[in-house]
Amino acid sequence: MALLSLDRLRRRPSPAGDALVIGLVNNMPDAALKSTERQFQELLAKAAGGRAVALRMFSFPELPRSAEGQRHVAQHHEPIEQLWGSEFDGLIVTGAAPASPSLEQEPCWPALARLVEWAERHTGSTIWSCLAAHVAVRHIDGIERSALDRKLSGVFECARTADHPLLALTPARWTTPHSRYNELPQAALRARGYRILSQSRAAGADIFVKRCTSLFVFLQGHPEYDAGALGREYRRDVVQFLAGKSDDYPEMPANYFADEVAEAMQAFRDGALRDRDAALFERFPALPAMSAPWHDAAVGLYAAWLAQLSARRSRRFGWAGLALPVRAARALDPTYA
Repeated sequence: MALLSLDRLRRRPSPAGDALVIGLVNNMPDAALKSTERQFQELLAKAAGGRAVALRMFSFPELPRSAEGQRHVAQHHEPIEQLWGSEFDGLIVTGAAPASPSLEQEPCWPALARLVEWAERHTGSTIWSCLAAHVAVRHIDGIERSALDRKLSGVFECARTADHPLLALTPARWTTPHSRYNELPQAALRARGYRILSQSRAAGADIFVKRCTSLFVFLQGHPEYDAGALGREYRRDVVQFLAGKSDDYPEMPANYFADEVAEAMQAFRDGALRDRDAALFERFPALPAMSAPWHDAAVGLYAAWLAQLSARRSRRFGWAGLALPVRAARALDPTYA
């Protein structure tokens, strides 16, 4: 599959062309901005098979960015105003680095809250990741996130807890990276009509959905992560500690490093706690080449999601490529999203 450029998509004569139009609203901080886009581009390419997908990228101007981050956004993202006037088959909204104990005080809260309402009317389905999932659930149903005692970071086994077309291509159990400081309580989610599709004993709710006007899919984990993402995050967290920007030395990602690497990381931690100095980072152990055992399950999840979007597009754009009105499409097919 080739990810189509926006210019090429605009040259297509029919709105019912075979390309699925996916929006990516990237709220990640500068350190992970480019890698996040690469991760989703590669994941969608593998998940789509022979299906054409056009990926359009956006980010919110309210988010603080360095000069380099601003240049990247200007060169590779469309202005956010173009999102509000568009229609998408699917939308992916990433999380952001937590900046406040209260969601309403997060820099991206007003824009994300507006995006939740917009996505209900202008997408077939939206995937909300990590902090974006917490904002969406808070805005829709008032469910508050709960702060964890420490950052949850690592690769955790997840198990299917409900049958759903989104899990048609995944096994009964798989592993998924998680990296967050907060969680959504499962009892509160169920009480408000969310369907939990997978969960982890260690990480709680993993994937859950709710049918709004659009199908909303919530991920507390990060199946899109490449093999080295957790290691790079851990290294950045160590830098924050050594520079005095964090009070606590970070925990190593669970179930991630091999034993010998973990021993070297622990030895470095012991030395840093004895003599905290930013210059120590020069001796930080080299990050090894890693594998991503969660990759196949991630591809399966996104392949099933794209298949659902493709089926919806086929139902909606019938009859010589003319778009059917939503009401007519639902009358023909009650399962129309």
